[in-house]
Amino acid sequence: MANIIDTATNNGSFTTLVAAIQAAGLVDTLKGPGPFTVFAPTDEAFNKLPAGTVDALLKDIPKLKKILTYHVVSGKVLAADVAKLKTATTVEGSDVKIDASNGVKINDAKVATADVAADNGVIHVIDTVLIPA
Repeated sequence: MANIIDTATNNGSFTTLVAAIQAAGLVDTLKGPGPFTVFAPTDEAFNKLPAGTVDALLKDIPKLKKILTYHVVSGKVLAADVAKLKTATTVEGSDVKIDASNGVKINDAKVATADVAADNGVIHVIDTVLIPA
């Protein structure tokens, strides 16, 4: 099995996310022992952001780091566990809301694919980029 970064890279639908992680200097962290739970927005999710947002974030590394770490929860939280939670505290420091009443939503993002295994955690694929308040 591969770590979270290699798993996301090999998947092929996270090129924007991986580029952002590289730009923010978080590769070594997410290749580390973890475990981590990553709510990973697809390239399509990034494409839903207003035009120019990704380019602007790539130039504002502190803000980019804040947004990226808002997609990460410490520990390996599988879908069965996520469904029992109402909130989760992110590495960024604030909470995401979890709603499992109709599928699973993290804030306003739907979990498209859950429990993508990595050797240092788990990835849950989401359809919308999470933006901290």
